[in-house]
Amino acid sequence: MSSFYPQYDLAGRIQHTKLDTGFNDMPSARMPRVETTASPDFKTVFSGLVENLNTEVNAPDNLLKDAMSGSKNVDIHDVMTAMAKSEIAINVATQVTGKVIQAYDRVMQIQV
Repeated sequence: MSSFYPQYDLAGRIQHTKLDTGFNDMPSARMPRVETTASPDFKTVFSGLVENLNTEVNAPDNLLKDAMSGSKNVDIHDVMTAMAKSEIAINVATQVTGKVIQAYDRVMQIQV
């Protein structure tokens, strides 16, 4: 799932300070590198996000079917939590879609 998010060179952006040097054999306070040099393209990122959205939207239905069939592992609280997560995911997807369309419109207004 983490391959769908853009990778940033955070370690390269951090300025060197006194935190970089250990004091009396203390380790450095800097975190190790967390990103890779290759980042996925736009299409890969959005196709992964759409797949995750589809999974989030279908989760409440699947949990509700399990709860209705009498499964001991699922109760109504799990269904309600999944519904709330699904609603949030749809709201985020709607906002992201609107921002992408706004950015596309702005790029198309640029005169060469």
